[in-house]
Amino acid sequence: MTEKTRSPEFHLAQNALQGLRVDLFQDVFAYRPLPPLRREAARLPGRAGQASVWLPHGVVLALAALTLFTAYAGGFGGWDARGEFAWALTGFLPAGAVLLTLVRPVLAWWCSLGMTPMMVVLSGAGWSPWPPGSIVGHTAVMAVVAARTRPRTAAWMWVLTALYSMFAEASMGWQSNTVEMLMFSGVVVAIVALVSANRDARREVVAERTVTAVERDRRTLLEERTNIARELHDVVAHHMSVVAIQAEAAPYRVENPPPELAQAFATIRENAVIALTELRRVLGVVRAEDYEAPDAPQPTLADLDRLIANVRETGLAVEKAVTGGVRELPQGVELSAYRIVQEALSNSLRHAPGATARVEIGYVLGGLGLRIVNGPATGLVKPPARHPATAPQRGLRPPLSMGAGHGITGMRERVGMLDGEMTAGPTADGGYEVTVFLPVPLAAAANAPEGEAA
Repeated sequence: MTEKTRSPEFHLAQNALQGLRVDLFQDVFAYRPLPPLRREAARLPGRAGQASVWLPHGVVLALAALTLFTAYAGGFGGWDARGEFAWALTGFLPAGAVLLTLVRPVLAWWCSLGMTPMMVVLSGAGWSPWPPGSIVGHTAVMAVVAARTRPRTAAWMWVLTALYSMFAEASMGWQSNTVEMLMFSGVVVAIVALVSANRDARREVVAERTVTAVERDRRTLLEERTNIARELHDVVAHHMSVVAIQAEAAPYRVENPPPELAQAFATIRENAVIALTELRRVLGVVRAEDYEAPDAPQPTLADLDRLIANVRETGLAVEKAVTGGVRELPQGVELSAYRIVQEALSNSLRHAPGATARVEIGYVLGGLGLRIVNGPATGLVKPPARHPATAPQRGLRPPLSMGAGHGITGMRERVGMLDGEMTAGPTADGGYEVTVFLPVPLAAAANAPEGEAA
């Protein structure tokens, strides 16, 4: 059995009734206080700007006062006809409904519509079904609710008001003011709904422009990063590849090369390949925001022995000392500590040829301490320790490179990201010292993943 296809008119009516239920029947008693204006929207300096944020509340109070004045200015509810109590109700009840829009707008509209028949009886007037106070009060309520909600809600309020007016006019049969009420309220509600819709449209346009500007900036940034990556690849990757190829082919250009020479070229090639791998990973991050880093494990403090051995191959004498209880630390701390030691030793190689270096690692209760210190440059690079007899002694030479000063800056940035502390400066004997402390909360150290430092 196939489901019967319903007409578009049915779906239109169904959606309209669904909107009526959501707008005027759902969460009638919901507490929705009228918010003040934003400070930047006030556009007035000093105390006047501070007070102007409450302008919407002042408008509602003014409408309530206008309702009260209109109810009593009409001369209804005289003292002799209905008494003092009835005379007071004809003004204060509609004004109270206007004030109720400050906190419960939908409930205020229902109260304003529901009390209208009582206002007719209390006023003792021949006008039906809208006494003057109710005309102003109910229109003010619809205007405030329309400004605080959507145009669809304003339309439903006016339609139900019209239905009530026609029903009351047919039932009471007094002198009618239905046409005047519907025309007056319709014009007011329409103006308020149009202004509110225009305001919302402007906000959406501003939001879309903001999003467009952000997307444009992100696209420009991505293009700049891509250009930087391209330049890095052209300048660095090519030369590193040439170094790796030449280091691999160099031993074959010498007849019966000594073992230490072959080992030196093998080390050069290995370092060049590692540098190319790291360069490709960094370029991938620079080129795309959604780049996913490879699954290869990042270096940790457990890899320091390999790093130190690699540095020793270049002729720098390095000592390592570890104090405290060695334990697993968070991956970010492990990686940053490794990179700091790596950069500090690289600086020692560049700026202090022939010096000796020492790496101290201290595991303390609140974190990790690092100290990398090297002596003054002697100008002599000692041969690797495992080939003392055959390695030729190289003579005086200046520092490899004075550098651009980015190494210390990079170390400080890593330490700053981890809320650590770092000092770097020359020592009394002419060397250089880098001291770092990386805080590690006890909970973070306890939850550090296992098996990553292998």
